[in-house]
Amino acid sequence: MRAKKVSLALVVSLLLALCAVPGRGDDGERVEIKPVLLVIDVQNAFWPLMSEEDRASAPEKINQAIALFREFGQPVIRVYHSHPERGPEPGTERFAFVSSIAVKDEDPEVIKGRPSAFVKTDLEQMLRESERNIVFLCGLSATGCVLATYFGAEEREFMAFMVEGALLSGDSSKTEAVEGICSSLSVEKVRDILEDPFL
Repeated sequence: MRAKKVSLALVVSLLLALCAVPGRGDDGERVEIKPVLLVIDVQNAFWPLMSEEDRASAPEKINQAIALFREFGQPVIRVYHSHPERGPEPGTERFAFVSSIAVKDEDPEVIKGRPSAFVKTDLEQMLRESERNIVFLCGLSATGCVLATYFGAEEREFMAFMVEGALLSGDSSKTEAVEGICSSLSVEKVRDILEDPFL
């Protein structure tokens, strides 16, 4: 049985409590939430290693999240893994995202060699320069690079949420476990935030 997911009311209270996303100031002005979607490592090299169940269900949710961010004019960042010794080498078919994922060439990209997309990349600088303060994550592996990036975001005082149903790992029960232990939101709840991005 899946762990209970975070309610929208709890999301709002968490955001207000987070120093990177401060609550109303003394002047009573509302604070704008500036989200970004990270689509992590959905590459041909790693796709066959994911569970059949996750491969069957996650692409639809990933694409729904991508479409939602595009609808509201919010950024989608492609995150690729390329280990200096083990690859996959940029520019190769193994490096590319699987064709079913609706990323675009014009979406900004980050290439990492470590599990967290924040380590030895310019991701944090990109987010700071565009004043992003809430990070939504999808992709693979839920138990590896997505999880490491989730904690990396929190360590840098970004609010972080997994997109429910949009994660993959080698074992679908572990994917569920990650969604259960992390703050996870359905695509519908993400829409609620994008529709009214002010606190």
